[in-house]
Parts: sequence; structure tokens; C-alpha cells
Amino acid sequence: MVKDRVPHIIFLYWIIKIASTTLGETGADMFSMTFNLGYGTTIAIFMSLFLVLLVIKLLLKGYHPWAYWLTFTASAIAGTAISDFIDRTLGLGYASGSAVLVVLLLIVLAIWHRKERSINVEYITTPSVEIFYWTGFLIANTLGTAAGDFIADNLGLGFQGGAILVTGLLVVIALLHFFTKISGTLLFWLAFVLTRPFGATFGDFLTKPISKGGINIGTVLSSIFFSVVLIFAIIRETKLEKERAGAFPSEERCQGPKG
Repeated sequence: MVKDRVPHIIFLYWIIKIASTTLGETGADMFSMTFNLGYGTTIAIFMSLFLVLLVIKLLLKGYHPWAYWLTFTASAIAGTAISDFIDRTLGLGYASGSAVLVVLLLIVLAIWHRKERSINVEYITTPSVEIFYWTGFLIANTLGTAAGDFIADNLGLGFQGGAILVTGLLVVIALLHFFTKISGTLLFWLAFVLTRPFGATFGDFLTKPISKGGINIGTVLSSIFFSVVLIFAIIRETKLEKERAGAFPSEERCQGPKG
């Protein structure tokens, strides 16, 4: 039986994803700024962690929630630090940085589709395809951070306005998913990128000083809070996976939704 290596895309997936991406924002800021490690060191730490966790994930068979979400969270923190490095240290700015990352993501998706004839994220059964999957996710996480900063700063919406705008766009995508025949894969990637700036702007709103539009809770407390949320959500996901496996012991997802 061929086992799928990635989670079902259900409501809980998006809850965990948003918690993870928000932790990615607050965690990266905590290490790079609060702990004063800088972007370069933070990138080195979490890219190394991401690669180690990815190797472990690739060696495992099937879907294991803890391995998956730890890998995802490491990519989210690394992605935030990479985005800040591109935008601030290299001086490209949020708009140019976002544009570069959009191009990189499209290139990865194009190569993935050319090789596999699909970029379906719900049916990943081999380590080679999963490498495309995680490469796309790392770039999309980085893009989401840059896009969130662009919306908040360049468009002048601030953290609250940015969160409201992204929430509205996500609601539109959800409506398109349920009430139109637009490709589910396309809508997934749009939602995936947009939930990143949603988490990023929310994380900035919690951590930034009041003078900059935040509420100044701080990166440490915010990171602890979202770590706890993430842990409980993954415990719930693990329980659901066990129940699903028990109810359908011979289940084989031979194809994902059309897209």
C-alpha cells in the first residue's frame, strides 16, 4: 500500500499552519532581535534545523504529525529570517524582495509540475516529490513574510489593517473553493501564501511597540503562547490520524482532489 506522506487539508490543518507561521514570525524576531543573534545566525540555526528535520521526515514512511509540523515550523522561522535578511540586510526592500520570491516559487512549481505532471499537495507518496513540496513551502513561507511586511509598511495599512485585508482575501478564497470550480490546487497555494502574512502581521501586532502599532507583548511571551497552541493542536491532529487509521486500516489515497 502506498502511504501518503502529508496531512489531509482540513480546517485543523489551517489552524495549525497559522499558529506555526505566527510562531515563525515571533520566533525569528526573538532570536534575531530580542536575543540579538542577527539574521545571519538565525538563518544558519534554523536552516540547519530544518534540513536535519527534513532528512528525518524523508526517512519516515507515511504521515507523522510531529515530524511534519516540527519541520514546517523550522521552515517558518527560517523563512522569516531569510525574508528579513533579503529585505533589510541586502536592502532589496519589501516590494522587490516579494517579487524575487514570487519568481522563485513559480520556478519551483513549474519544475515540479514538469517532472510530476502535478503540484497536488494532498498526495505526496515519494521522498523525491516531497523535496519539491518542502522547497515550495520554504519559499512560500519566506514570500508570505515579505508580503506581510509590504502590506503593513509599503501600503501603509499597519499591522491591524494588514491583518484585516489578508483575512478578507482568505474569506474570498474560501468562498471560491466552496462555490466555484476553480482549481483547488491554485486556491491552496494562494491561501498558503496569504496565511503567512496573516500570521506575520498578527505576530507583529502582538510583539511590536505601541508606537509602531503593536501591543508590545514581546517576542518571548508571544512565542511561548503560540508554541503551546501548536503543541495542543498537533496532539489533536495526532489523535485524529490514529482514529482515521483505525477506521480505515487499509485506506490508500490514490489521488487528491482535481486541480
